[in-house]
Amino acid sequence: MNALKDVKETLLMGPGPSCVPPAVYAALGLPTIGHLDPRFIAVMNEIKSMLQQVMQTKNEVTLPMSGTGSAGMETCFVNMIEPGDRVLVLINGVFGQRMQDVATRLGAQVDTLEFEWGTPVQVGAVRAKLANNRYRIVAVVHAETSTGVRSPVAEIGALVRSAGALYMVDGVTSLGGIPVTLDAWGVDIFYSGTQKCLSCPPGLAPVSFSPRAVEKLRNRKTKVPNWYLDVSMIINYWQGAKRAYHHTAPINMLYGLHAALDTILQEGLEPVFARHRAAHEQLVAGLEAMGMQMLVAPEYRLPMLNAVKIPAGVDEAAVRSRLLTEHGIEIGAGLGPLAGKIWRFGLMGHTARPENVERVLRSLESVL
Repeated sequence: MNALKDVKETLLMGPGPSCVPPAVYAALGLPTIGHLDPRFIAVMNEIKSMLQQVMQTKNEVTLPMSGTGSAGMETCFVNMIEPGDRVLVLINGVFGQRMQDVATRLGAQVDTLEFEWGTPVQVGAVRAKLANNRYRIVAVVHAETSTGVRSPVAEIGALVRSAGALYMVDGVTSLGGIPVTLDAWGVDIFYSGTQKCLSCPPGLAPVSFSPRAVEKLRNRKTKVPNWYLDVSMIINYWQGAKRAYHHTAPINMLYGLHAALDTILQEGLEPVFARHRAAHEQLVAGLEAMGMQMLVAPEYRLPMLNAVKIPAGVDEAAVRSRLLTEHGIEIGAGLGPLAGKIWRFGLMGHTARPENVERVLRSLESVL
């Protein structure tokens, strides 16, 4: 038996992973070399530099962790939190809830501010909360994948810095699709994933730590509780003239990330963002022409993750199944309180192209 023979190309238009460009597939197939080989160290150095450009940061500690976007989340929390630390998590979807769960497991004193799913975090509520409480960390999701909402991270960042807390941002879905400017926003702790707008297969989680965050890491009273994700040790592999072995890096995945970042930078960040916006506008116009309604108000919509309300009387699971089996297109279902109420259309990275939008609209109309 060989299940691989049944794997065929699918137009990935769900919440991730996204379609992978040929240059990335080609890089993944390059010969594997040693993780301490000088030639591979050169690849690592270029990945760091390219990540800094895409994230718009000068943070020295900017690197891809071995693992998917959820490993990036875990990395940031396990390195930054010690038992008893006060943490504020801003929640407007599944991934804010996941932040709360991870922080609680680490023994933090976690407060939350919760907002209706499909709406952004409200700056006024954050201001009021910070006026009466002191926190070590304030955490927010920039682009909430479960709802398609963009939250005002720049405005929240200004409040967090004034309050003296460290600012943690989840950019799993936003990085490479809309502007991410860590230094301008005052972000101290950031994580993302490769499988969304970077259009590299899942398996790596880019992270970035500001000097303030690194100082907190260096001054921990207790060891980082997760050995594999201990950035204080992994730094010694990713920087300096001599590299210290920590764990065997996923060599070929890093080749793929190198090619993905190079593809984005060759196209240019602004043209990439404009391509995502254009694909989003094309999709929304097509869905509305079919009589459908978007979940999120226009000013808060993400171009790369589009949540549309399911028409009355439609078997949403059957539609998704037919799109996949008959048309080779994957779209996403709703999560949590939105399960059965929305579809999620991903326009991420290499997927965000007019011919793909035209194909999914034509196919959806046929199925409906």
